[in-house]
Amino acid sequence: MTLKKTFAVAALASVVAAGAAEARDQIRIVGSSTVYPFATSVAETFGKSTSFKTPVIESTGSGGGFKLFCAGIGEQHPDITNASRAVKPSEIERCAKNGVEKITEVKVGYDGIVLANSKKGQQLQITRKQIFLALAKDVPNAEGKLIPNPYKNWSDIDASLPNFKIEVLGPPPTSGTRDAFAELALEGGCKKFPTIKALKKGDEKLGIKKDKKKYKAICHSVREDGAYIDAGENDNLIIQKLNANPNAFGVFGFSFLDQNSDSVQGSVIDGKLPEFELIADGSYPVSRPLFFYVKDAHIGSVPGILEYLAEFTADKAWGDEGYLTDKGLIPMPVEERAKYKANVKALGAGS
Repeated sequence: MTLKKTFAVAALASVVAAGAAEARDQIRIVGSSTVYPFATSVAETFGKSTSFKTPVIESTGSGGGFKLFCAGIGEQHPDITNASRAVKPSEIERCAKNGVEKITEVKVGYDGIVLANSKKGQQLQITRKQIFLALAKDVPNAEGKLIPNPYKNWSDIDASLPNFKIEVLGPPPTSGTRDAFAELALEGGCKKFPTIKALKKGDEKLGIKKDKKKYKAICHSVREDGAYIDAGENDNLIIQKLNANPNAFGVFGFSFLDQNSDSVQGSVIDGKLPEFELIADGSYPVSRPLFFYVKDAHIGSVPGILEYLAEFTADKAWGDEGYLTDKGLIPMPVEERAKYKANVKALGAGS
C-alpha cells in the first residue's frame, strides 16, 4: 500500500470514528435551567447506582438546548434535551432537516413560575393584569391606545402596590421559563383588555380585525428600558441578587423558590400563592408542564440512555413520594406517569 493510500485509509477511519455515536461512553444532556436540578439529581443517582458514567448536563435554556439537540446525529451532538415548554414545530423541522427524524417526548411533571422577592421585603399581592402593565413593552393608556410603558414604580400601576421602582430579574428570550411566563402571566394579563383580546380572533362589534401576529407581539414583548433585567440562565444568580436587594423581584421556577424558601418568598398572583398543592391542581395561574426529549437514533449507541430513562421514570424518582419532589417537582397524576413510562419502555423494546 502506498503512503498516499495509507493516509487515505487512516483519514476515512478517522471520519467514521468521529461520526459514530458509540465513540462516546457518557450521556450528554442540554436544555432547560428549570429541569436542570431534576435531571442532575437523577443523573447523580444513576451514576452511583449503575455501572454507567454519570451523565454530563449543561444548562443552556430550552431554546438553546433544542438548537444543540437538533443540529445532528453523532457523538458531537447531545442525546437528550430538557425543556420547560413543549418542542415547537419549527424546532421539529430543524431537527428533521439535520437528520434527527425520530425524537421521543417525555413529560416529567409540572412546575409553577413565580414572581419572588427577598423575605426582607414586602410580599406582593398582584394580578396578571398588573404584571402585564409592569413588564410589557407597550401598554394601553386611558383611551385604550398603545403607548410605550410609562410606569416607573409599582404604585404607578395601582396604589395598593409598593411605592418603589419596578425591577424584575428574569430569564432571557432563549429560556422556556421566559416563553411560559410570557404566555401564562403576561398574556394572561394582556387579554384582560378587550381591544387587545379582540386581535386574537377579531371582533366585529369593536371593529377590530383578526391579527394574531400583532396580538402576540403586544402580549409577549417585554420592556427594554431597564425595568426587566435579563439575568441569563442562572437562577441561583437571581436568588443572590434578590437577597442583596429586597426591592427587586425575580422570575423563576417553583423548584428554586422551594429550595430557597428560607430567604425568598413567592408573590400572591390572582389570589393564589405558589404552593405545591395549588400548582398540582392547576389553581395557581402561572404553572406549566416540564419535559425532556430523547434522540432515538442514539439509543443503543451511547451506553446507558435507556437505563437513565428508567431511573427518571421510576416512582422512586418522579412519583408522589419520589426524591424529585424534594427538589420541588410537582408529580403528574398516576395515569399520566403510566403513559409516559410506557412510551419509554416502548423505546427499549424498539431498540
